[in-house]
Amino acid sequence: MSFQDKKLQCADCGASFTFSAEDQEFFQSKGYVNEPKRCPSCRQAKKADRSGKGSFGAPRQMFSVNCAECGKATEVPFQPRGDKPVYCSDCYRRLKPSR
Repeated sequence: MSFQDKKLQCADCGASFTFSAEDQEFFQSKGYVNEPKRCPSCRQAKKADRSGKGSFGAPRQMFSVNCAECGKATEVPFQPRGDKPVYCSDCYRRLKPSR
């Protein structure tokens, strides 16, 4: 199949960009059926925005605590309730039951 460059409009910024014949060939080789909706710079920004985020897109909130075993300051990804001890990663690895 012979591909030709196409002009597309970015869904995010509205700028027009070229969907090259080479890119179309690549998309076909990967089994993609839809054309890109974003220009390369918006795609890159979207990709950078996703990195380092939790499963729902929000940055993971960390809570500062002192380890119940060694007293070292550490951060955990959950809000301690106070009814159970919280350990730093070193103490947790040492104290956790082996599976």
